Amino acid sequence: MSYPTEVLPVEGDLAGAPNLLRAADILRAGGLVAIPTETVYGLAANALDEKAARRIFEVKGRPADNPLIVHIAEMDELAPLTGGVSAQVSKLAQRFWPGPLTVVLPGSSAVPNLVRAGLETVAVRMPAHPVARALIKAAGIPLAAPSANLSGKPSPTTAAHCFEDLNGLIPLILDGGPCGVGVESTVLDMTGNIPSVLRPGAVTPEMIGAELGEVALDPAIYSEPDPLGPVASPGMRHTHYSPKAKVVVLKGAWESCKSFLSAEQGDGVWALVFEEETVDCPLPALSLGPERESEAHARVLFALLRELDEKGAKLVYARSPGEAGVGLAVSNRLIRAAGFTEVTV
Repeated sequence: MSYPTEVLPVEGDLAGAPNLLRAADILRAGGLVAIPTETVYGLAANALDEKAARRIFEVKGRPADNPLIVHIAEMDELAPLTGGVSAQVSKLAQRFWPGPLTVVLPGSSAVPNLVRAGLETVAVRMPAHPVARALIKAAGIPLAAPSANLSGKPSPTTAAHCFEDLNGLIPLILDGGPCGVGVESTVLDMTGNIPSVLRPGAVTPEMIGAELGEVALDPAIYSEPDPLGPVASPGMRHTHYSPKAKVVVLKGAWESCKSFLSAEQGDGVWALVFEEETVDCPLPALSLGPERESEAHARVLFALLRELDEKGAKLVYARSPGEAGVGLAVSNRLIRAAGFTEVTV
């Protein structure tokens, strides 16, 4: 089905904003809408309507074994989706919700099997973006909302990115401005004895550990998991975040990297480097921002990957930050965009 896709702002009083109420009507009727969140734009549908959720998979070309995250606006919406809310989960919600943290919990039968990708668990978060929360309230339903892009491409952080991927596939994109965080939410598995980070984001392992004590990091953060086994979170198995260009993560001291890049010059070869490195980079380059500011890297990463496509890049050597704080999330997205291809010089 083809749609004349509209991109509309949400202005004034959110509770009565006409474009937001129109989006709520579409969602209640089983349709799809691209919406802003503080992390990336999401492709939203009624999380309790299996037919509507199926359209998400069809529109994105998303593998059916990749679970969807359910978005809520208030804490009292959590319990019906899960097998129970523990004291630890309540503590996390008090500290980090609304915000870029998803928790994986035992799921209830209220959540369709398709949304849970056949798992016994459900992933839930409460977004901080005022438009997203107001829309959930106006629609009166929880929303399943993976990134509003074609599966495998860099996630969208502006309404224009959504339009680039989804024009003609959905009726409406709500424009809430650029996303403030820029990478998807942290996903934390709360079903085991020790909380485990399945996907890093702006809520860092250090921050979670300060609240809960011990926290584990799933091996899939650094490497491809078993291709035949189930995955509990988006972003754990399939190719993600990739531009058209081949991406190679480049590690090492900058002087060594410069020597390496000098020998790699050629048509369509680009570099994605830190701000301090652009001045003497031997390749045409885009800046991630200052080397020690991982939050800045996160905000611009996906937009830069899309810009490299626009510039006709064929091969991109990307500098990766350290793995402390939000740097872990940026490193995770880059290594997956590179298909786990990296060079250390």
